[in-house]
Amino acid sequence: MTTAVLRSSQEGRPYAASAPLGMEQLPVPKPRAGEVLVKIERASLCHSDLSVINGSRLRPLPMALGHEASGTVAAVGPAVAGVAPGDRVVTVFVPSCGQCRACAGGRPALCHRGAAANGTGDLLHGDAVLRTVSGERINHHLGVSAFSEYALVARESLVVVDGDVPFDIAAMFGCAVLTGMGAVVHTAKVAPGQSVIVFGLGAVGLSAVMGAAGISGTTVIAIDPLPEKQALALQCGAHFAGTPDQAPALVADHAGDGVDVAIEAVGSARVMEACLALLTRGGALVSVGLPHPDQLLQVQALQFAGTGKRLLGSYMGDADPARDIPAYIQMWREGRLPVELLHTDTKPLSEINEALDALADGRVVRRLFTVGR
Repeated sequence: MTTAVLRSSQEGRPYAASAPLGMEQLPVPKPRAGEVLVKIERASLCHSDLSVINGSRLRPLPMALGHEASGTVAAVGPAVAGVAPGDRVVTVFVPSCGQCRACAGGRPALCHRGAAANGTGDLLHGDAVLRTVSGERINHHLGVSAFSEYALVARESLVVVDGDVPFDIAAMFGCAVLTGMGAVVHTAKVAPGQSVIVFGLGAVGLSAVMGAAGISGTTVIAIDPLPEKQALALQCGAHFAGTPDQAPALVADHAGDGVDVAIEAVGSARVMEACLALLTRGGALVSVGLPHPDQLLQVQALQFAGTGKRLLGSYMGDADPARDIPAYIQMWREGRLPVELLHTDTKPLSEINEALDALADGRVVRRLFTVGR
């Protein structure tokens, strides 16, 4: 099977020239107990993939990248329930064990065992199975490795969806929509009539815009340096949009002394600091982006106890994928969640290195890939 493999995170831009992702031919693995083999139909390029390539997120190499995808079940291993060959599925980048402290507490997105397996490049039910023809181990990316003709995943990394949901649409629910929507409805718990500002209008930020705009009476302000992304945010339901420099004036004009909720989807400590300054008393900053580990947050500590401001981390939108993905797809069916606006285009996987530059430059929101066609 053709698989995009990263062997070094030292390759610089332009990625179209340095080509950090190489197309390699790997044997198709067989599912073990609790595992499923998925024929990948569409795989999306996300900033979480880019962060491994540029070294912002340290992962064991070599690694087969890709984590946001849709596909068709090709085979199931022993002790697999609720999914069968031919089912249409969405991949999820945190497999939840259902037994650890986080899962037992109703927060499967923070599964301890899933996080451990993701960190070592393994799968929830066992060691990595991807190998080269010569037997060299290839690590899995977030339990999925979707930039490939086939992906072997834990059953817990899949959500079955209806067969009439287009693959291009379905793919985006497993990361972008799940994370952005969840930041609004689960982490921030935005209430009717509240004001929300979203910094960073990639697929996650735009999903957060959609989620906030769908709540009755909210005021939604969208912030990004790029005019085309501001325009797209307005299509997604934002009421006002502007650049980071315009953010304070937009808040003053439309949210009084500050917003109730600020969602940071950039991955920058400096932007997080700016968000905290735009909150009203008792407001909440939701951190969704993934800053480089070297970045430190420098803020006045008194504002938390002194003004009741809150800093909330949100991983995978505090989601329960088995519950949330079907619910969000139903919202899409009803026209309340225009996910198709996130889809920039679909290309063959062979063009993925060029797409890394487009994503880094902000020229695409969600570029999807086909493999082997």
